[in-house]
Amino acid sequence: MASSTLDPARRGNGLAQRILLATPPGRDRAVDALRAFAVLGVVLGHWLVTALVADGGVVHSTSPLAYVPGLAPVSWVFQTLAVFFLVGGLVGAKGYASARARGTTYGQWLGARLKRLFRPVAALLAVWAAVTGVLLASGVAPRTVRTLVSLAYSPLWFLLVFGALTAMTPLAAKVRPWWPLAAVALVDLVRFGPGGPAWLGWANVAAGWLVPYCLGAAWAQGRLQSRRTGWALLAGGALSAALLVVFAGYPASMVGVPGAAVSNLSPPTLAAVAFGLAQCGAALLLLGPLRRVLRRPAAWAAVAVVNLFAMTVFLWHQTSMMAVTMAGLLTGAHLPGLHTAPGGPLWIVARLAWLPVFGAALLGFWALFRRFEHGRPRGRGRSLVVREHRPAPVAAARRH
Repeated sequence: MASSTLDPARRGNGLAQRILLATPPGRDRAVDALRAFAVLGVVLGHWLVTALVADGGVVHSTSPLAYVPGLAPVSWVFQTLAVFFLVGGLVGAKGYASARARGTTYGQWLGARLKRLFRPVAALLAVWAAVTGVLLASGVAPRTVRTLVSLAYSPLWFLLVFGALTAMTPLAAKVRPWWPLAAVALVDLVRFGPGGPAWLGWANVAAGWLVPYCLGAAWAQGRLQSRRTGWALLAGGALSAALLVVFAGYPASMVGVPGAAVSNLSPPTLAAVAFGLAQCGAALLLLGPLRRVLRRPAAWAAVAVVNLFAMTVFLWHQTSMMAVTMAGLLTGAHLPGLHTAPGGPLWIVARLAWLPVFGAALLGFWALFRRFEHGRPRGRGRSLVVREHRPAPVAAARRH
């Protein structure tokens, strides 16, 4: 009988064992877990709070949050963008420091990072350009086409912001996160004040997400190591967000709600940034437990696979939901949770039942477009895990 004290690399079999054997000993698996959590949070969040309603021959987008405001806590769980930027700042700062040590210029480093970030986007743009032409030529209502195209391209705003912050990595490594936080507070004070210009809020797209990105850069430099820091961020961010919602009139939902006068996300508000600080604190506190869980081959294999193709998942998850929704229209019926207004518990239960179908559709898009994430493999093999943390919001595979 085999001993239970075998080396972990000898336990398990198949894919989990291959991934475990390919993992560098010093890799911080918890960072990959945070990235995977952020990716899946965005995917599930969009699938739950985005509703495509068929009405009078036109399909338009709405949200259950507009019908049932009491569902706002759902957005607290699935609005994980701050974790994206926290990990991005960590990876970017480490990568830039390593590049400088190797003698790589800033331009070379940035070009390589942006190429890996935006290469998979070309496939999405090409496919949706063709789909748009087919839909218009076949007589689909222009409003429906606009709705579908805007949802398909919605992940791209994040990549643009992330690319801009990646270019700012050398500056982010020198700036304390409290400076962009102060800028967000000042912008909100002016734009929400008497006669304040609403357009000023768009300055927070850069300043707001620079806060967790700078935290990640500080983490890369050896700061944020104590649990006291994690608790301070969690408690301070959560308390600040709660006070802003209760006493300053900020929305309770941490995602945009159609028809709402103010969105916490578009552009980011001080409440959203404070909530992001709480998320960053929670992420730091979870590092120890995550590292222990990810010693298990099966758990680590799941995280590694999500990271390996996370950009494909991120770019195509909205298309997957729309493909299922539009295919459902071919039945001639308005299916609950798919085409009906999200006005009550029945819709929520029905939408939960549709999630596995969305997942199956996403698996199909993954099979079609995953090759664009990593380009052509060099040689016959390909690593199942990365050898370093990649700079994008996802992990890509390094070729042998």
